[in-house]
Formats: sequence, C-alpha cells, structure tokens
Amino acid sequence: MRTETIPLDETDCFSQFFIDYINQKKELAPFYTDFPTVENIQKTIQNRHFKDENRKVLVEVLNEQYQGLEISSAVSQNIEALADSKTFTITTGHQLNIFTGPLYFIYKIVTVINACKTLKQAYPDYNFVPVYWMASEDHDYEEINHFFFEGKKYEWTTDQSGAVGHFDPSGLKEIVDKLPKGAEFFKEAYSQKTLAGAGRAYVNHLFGKDGLVVVDGDNAKLKKIFTPIIKDDLFEHSPEKFVSKTSSALEDKGYKTQVTARQINFFYLDKGIRERIEKTESGFQVLETDISFSEEEMHSLINDHPERFSPNVILRPLYQETILPNLAYVGGPSEAVYWLQLKGVFDHFKTAFPLLMPRNFALIVPETAATKWEKTGLEQPDLFLSSENAFEKWVKANSDHDISYKEELKKLKELEGSLKGKAGEVDPTLTQHIEALHALFSKRIEKAEKKLVRAEKRLHEDRRRQIGSVKEVLFPGGSLQERKDNFLNFYLKDPAFVEKLLNTFNAFDYRMYLMYL
Repeated sequence: MRTETIPLDETDCFSQFFIDYINQKKELAPFYTDFPTVENIQKTIQNRHFKDENRKVLVEVLNEQYQGLEISSAVSQNIEALADSKTFTITTGHQLNIFTGPLYFIYKIVTVINACKTLKQAYPDYNFVPVYWMASEDHDYEEINHFFFEGKKYEWTTDQSGAVGHFDPSGLKEIVDKLPKGAEFFKEAYSQKTLAGAGRAYVNHLFGKDGLVVVDGDNAKLKKIFTPIIKDDLFEHSPEKFVSKTSSALEDKGYKTQVTARQINFFYLDKGIRERIEKTESGFQVLETDISFSEEEMHSLINDHPERFSPNVILRPLYQETILPNLAYVGGPSEAVYWLQLKGVFDHFKTAFPLLMPRNFALIVPETAATKWEKTGLEQPDLFLSSENAFEKWVKANSDHDISYKEELKKLKELEGSLKGKAGEVDPTLTQHIEALHALFSKRIEKAEKKLVRAEKRLHEDRRRQIGSVKEVLFPGGSLQERKDNFLNFYLKDPAFVEKLLNTFNAFDYRMYLMYL
C-alpha cells in the first residue's frame, strides 16, 4: 500500500484557527499547556496527579460496565492497570452514531491506540491505556441516526427521546439485514439493551484486541466524584465567568469562538428526559417540563442523585478529566478549537489541562480513482481543489493555445508606469487618472481571459467529467470523505482495513495521509 502525506494547511479543508494551533502560533500559547509531542508527555506525566480513590472507583465502574461482554486479555489488563499510579490514559470521545457514523470516528480511535503504543516505547516505566469516551448522554438524535454506505443514506427512525445512550437499539437490526456479508457483528451489538451497550459491543469487537477501553460517563459513582463542580456551576456559576473571559481574549486576537457558556451548564437527565436546568427566583426549573426544585431540594438532589446531572459541551471535558488519569485528548478540528476556550475553567478547579492532540486525517484513494487522477497529470495536492478549479488548472497546463493574458497584463503595468511618469511631469494630479484607466483596462483584460478559458474548457468536456468522477469518490457530495463515508465502504471489501490504518498512521504526525488502496 502506497501512502503520502500533505501538510494540513495545503488542503484548504480546515479553519485558520485550527491551522494556527497546528503551527503552534504564539498568540494561542496562553490557551493550552504544551503542544502534543512525545517529548512533552514526560512533563505532562509529572504534572498529572490523580487520586488513588478515584482510580479505584473507575476500575470498579468499568468492570461493571463490561459485565456480560466477552473481552480480550488486553482490555482486561488495561482496566486493572488503571488502579496503578503509573498508568495514564489517552482519550478520544464521540457521539453514539449508528454503525460508527462517519469514517473519522475510526481515525480517532486508531490515533489513541497508536499514541499509547508510541508512548509505551518512549516511556516503558509507565502504562498508557487508549480510551474511547462514549457521549452517551447527548440527546441530538438527528445527528446520530444515519450513516452513508455505497452512496446511500441509511436512517433509523424511532420516537424515543432523551439521552440517546438510553435508547433501545433493537430496531437497528433491520438495517443490518440490508448490509452485505461481513457486517453481522452489528446485529449482535444491537441486541444489547441500550444504544450505549451496543456502542461498547461493536467498538470492543473492532478494537478489543488492541486494548481499547470504552468508558460511559453516565454513571452515578463517577458523577459522585464530580459533585463539587456540579454545585459550583449551579450555585456559583464559575464556569460561565471563566469561559467568557477566555473567549473574549481569543476574540480580541481575531479568533472566532465556537461555544458559549451558560449560567448553568448542566442538563437534567432522567428516563426520556435531557433538558436544560435554569435558575429562577424561587430555585431551579427544568425547561420543557413541569419539574422544579428549591435551592435546598437541589442540594439534596446533587448529593443523592448526581447521575441526574448531565454536563453540556462546556463541562463534559472537565468531567472527563476529573474521572480519568488522562494525559491527552484526541479530537478533530472543531474539538481542538473549543477546548482552547476551557483552560481557565480547568485552572479554577485545579484540574490538569490535557494535551490537545489532533486526530489523524486521511483520504482513502481507491486504485481506480488513483489511476484516473494520474492520467490527468495533476499533482496530489490538487485533489483538494474544487472540481472546477482542478479542471481549470489542467486546461491552462494542457491547452494547445496560449490562453493566458499574463504577459499582456505585465506590459499594461509597465505602460501605466511610463504614462504616469510623463503625466506627472506636467500635472501630478493626472497620475490618478492614469491609475484609474489601468484598473479599468486590467479588469477588461481579465474578463476577456476568463471568456477565453471558458471557451477552451468546452473543448475538453471528457477531462472535466474524469476529474469530477474522481472528486465525487474522494469528496462525496462535496464533503471531505472522512466526514461523510462510513468505514464499511472499505472494511467490507478489505477486512484488514482497520489493521492497515493502525500500521500506517503515526499518532504524532499532524498531516493529511493519502492512502492508495
């Protein structure tokens, strides 16, 4: 298998905010601790102090969550190792998309597994456990109820509500029956009682041999550890203050922030319900319901039922870092950007801020698409141009006619200088008139060049279609492949697909991989 890498800032697929972080722009340095490198992990280990009693609770909960599921010795050993003070985690998180959702979900997990392997080699005295944190409490059903396979959208329809992790997934077995041979393991997964259980089952099937540990934060024992922060948010509203301060600082530097903290950053979570909690004059109200609490009742609820408090996007990262001995969080471009808004909250609660580690990025190029592209003579970075821009570049490079007016525009510029010199000797104010004439004629020449290019394009419609067909394979519907296609598009044709990713990706190489399969 042939692979190439391209710097992310040459793909035009990512925000400038994210690219500046990748390039370690000094303006962003105050918003994180260290950049994620193998060398910086040593310092992170030294600064990561995690309570032994919290480790004990974590191991107890994981053993409970894995009950009834056949697990590998690698998973079992990693769970038990979490009780050891020399064991740390590298974590990624994701929604409970059905059938894994978009391809980058797989890339996230491959990144954390490979990161742990690399770190174990670099620091053999420590243990590193790859973790997938299930966002089981999310209630954005519309975001997770579909996936794309072989150009078709498969969608799950259910009238269930509340946290998606609580949903009964049995209806998904009907979709499994429509898939080709090789996806049967999903049927067993969707025989679990909840969607969270199903997620753990199929992720364990795919990555259990690699020791990946799946954590579901929707748990009373784990949230008991988080109760001081729940109380602070509901009664003191500290997170809102610190996120607002950090967001303003980022915006002052010209960055557009992604998330906004609320006065209260928790949802009320119960069977069929995940709704925002809002402060009122008399206490607290759960929006869209008749549920309300006095301040005294709220204090009691936090102490007795912490599992009923579900953190939003502002506090979920802090919750994760409170219950895991974590060193780095692996996320996509949007995640890295919004985590940069949160360091002030971590500092306030005296919780170590993890290294923000971008996941691996990849473009899978099938052999047929690669062959077509090579025949065009276009370069690999040109794959990231739009179909029209790639075609125009090809036309300009391969036309039998001279369709560029570049030389003419250069001569016009020289003529402008000469005319301005003569006019300036007579009346300096006439130079502005010459500049206006130059601008006018330049625009007309550029317009004429565009017409000439369009005329030339019409002579090469076959090449346009060829470029367009490759682009549709790699950028389905105009979206980056990894953000739309499901991994089954490749896994069912090649059961070794995931293994090839594990053998190819370097977790600490923050570039785009081109993989020719």
